[in-house]
Amino acid sequence: MSEPGRPDAASAEAAAQTGLDAEKAAHDTVEEAVRAQLVKALGGTRGVIEAAIPTIGFTVSWVVTKELKVSLGIGAGLALVLLVMRLVQRSTVQFVLNSIFGIAIAAFFALRSGKAADAFLPGILYNAGYAAAMLLSIVVRWPLVGFIIGSVTGDPTAWHRDRDIVRLCSKLTWLLLIPCLVRVAVQYPLYLAGHVGWLGAAKVLLGWPLQVAALAVMAWLLARGRTPLQPGAPTSEA
Repeated sequence: MSEPGRPDAASAEAAAQTGLDAEKAAHDTVEEAVRAQLVKALGGTRGVIEAAIPTIGFTVSWVVTKELKVSLGIGAGLALVLLVMRLVQRSTVQFVLNSIFGIAIAAFFALRSGKAADAFLPGILYNAGYAAAMLLSIVVRWPLVGFIIGSVTGDPTAWHRDRDIVRLCSKLTWLLLIPCLVRVAVQYPLYLAGHVGWLGAAKVLLGWPLQVAALAVMAWLLARGRTPLQPGAPTSEA
């Protein structure tokens, strides 16, 4: 018997199912589900800005002072200020924590080698790995964006039974893959040349602006279609 005032396992499962059903009801089509999940993943405009501020602080400080530890400290300090602001406002800290985690990894690489350019190496490797994973998922016809659909429907693989959904998710995965390839193509030569200032500028300019451009194309593509969320369901008219 469960203790008074504490939900038992059945109640918790029922609550979780209710939340899942509500999320399904909120999205009738694949396009609606993908739009909603991408907005949630990026954290909106504020989340995008918070991701860029520490990089800008680090880069400007390095260009001015040429002091690696000072520059890393400024980047980390800005991230901590953003975290405090989130805590004071009692809003989600997920995106700031992601930024702090990225700074910690960048600092580890840079401090270990003593080269400021190495602070950008983890980002280059991440984009290369992410692009490779997305390309592989497209080749084997299990595009990564499809799992966004699975997170909404509650069945991680049901979407794969519908060819229209697989085709749409492949197109959307390409649109996420291309910015990663562009970042690697631009930043890796700058990294090899040790151009820290240009690396910082490229990281910012090829970060959220390029992502926004890719998302704009995705939004256009998503606005054109009305692919039913449940495989086999009739297509709705726009």
